[in-house]
Amino acid sequence: MQQNYDKIKAEGAELIAISSDNQAATKKSVQNRNLKFPVLSDSEKEAIEAYNVIDPNNKRIARPSGFVIKLDGKVAWKTLGTTNHRVPTDQILTELGKI
Repeated sequence: MQQNYDKIKAEGAELIAISSDNQAATKKSVQNRNLKFPVLSDSEKEAIEAYNVIDPNNKRIARPSGFVIKLDGKVAWKTLGTTNHRVPTDQILTELGKI
């Protein structure tokens, strides 16, 4: 995602990641990876549970997933990945182009 963040922004969209780590661990991860996009801490897993993306094999984390959410708050597209399979940015860009 980091490599394609500028492409996502060029589509008029924002990339926001959500981590199940606490704020300190999330901040450290962002700094260590030099991430440009916002990463929110959800250690209570409120958003993770609301979007039903808890990893079925490890309830402490979310599984990789992607959502395109329109300005009105409605989900226009979603995909759920696995620990070994991340959502391709090209697929997200294609979906952004549809709205």
